Amino acid sequence: MDEYREANRTLWNEWATLHVESQAYDVEGFKAGKSSLNSIELEELGDVQGKTLLHLQCHFGKDTLSWARLGATVTGADFSERAIAYARALSDEIGVPATFVLSDILDLPNALTGQFDIVFTSYGAITWLPDIRRWAEVVAHFLKPGGTFYMAEFHPFAYTFENTKEEPELRLTYPYFYSEQPLRFDTQGSYAAPDADYKGVEYSWSHSMGDIITSLASVGLRIEFLHEFPVSVNFSMFAHMEEDADGYYRLKGQKIDVPLMFSIRASKDV
Repeated sequence: MDEYREANRTLWNEWATLHVESQAYDVEGFKAGKSSLNSIELEELGDVQGKTLLHLQCHFGKDTLSWARLGATVTGADFSERAIAYARALSDEIGVPATFVLSDILDLPNALTGQFDIVFTSYGAITWLPDIRRWAEVVAHFLKPGGTFYMAEFHPFAYTFENTKEEPELRLTYPYFYSEQPLRFDTQGSYAAPDADYKGVEYSWSHSMGDIITSLASVGLRIEFLHEFPVSVNFSMFAHMEEDADGYYRLKGQKIDVPLMFSIRASKDV
């Protein structure tokens, strides 16, 4: 696992630099006051004013700082040294207080103390983790009694498909169920900067919806809802997607809808 984790850390350190400079992440727009949060998480998580919030796998902090702008006292955690450095610099530059912690998420209890009203994670995070049960234990560890866990993520079913510009029809390509042996991909650039002059290697793990829900329930969290959506926040998830009126992206030319994202809200009993 150390081999895979270090390869991914190297990748995300490089990606952090690409993303800070990328048009897709629009850091200048964010500095000017634009929020990086989407309507789904804003509506489903609700008012965060006066609450403490822990953001797991925060990258370089745009979402974390967006929650802070809405009144939360925020802490972000990530295993990329460059991402955390960029997050701290961004916090200072825009004058929005935040704490950013450098740690592998599965080791976070060794690097951070305290509990939070809200634990949050989103979009493209959990596929980088080899142990979904340990992830759930970390969530429960940091969540206050009576607190809320919320996640918005790409759907594990969507990760089983592939398509190309030349062959727009979705093809079943990747496993749905977990395996200790990760999937390995050679990458060109990144999802936000596909034309960048960088080549890397990434490793990821499939976590089924059953595994995700069961892991959260097994650590004592009460599931309040599971919602599934036929839209994506990321147009590059597949070729041939088009933006709808709400700013989400839909598959074009498919005969039926498939789930592309999901959200879960759960609570910890007092």
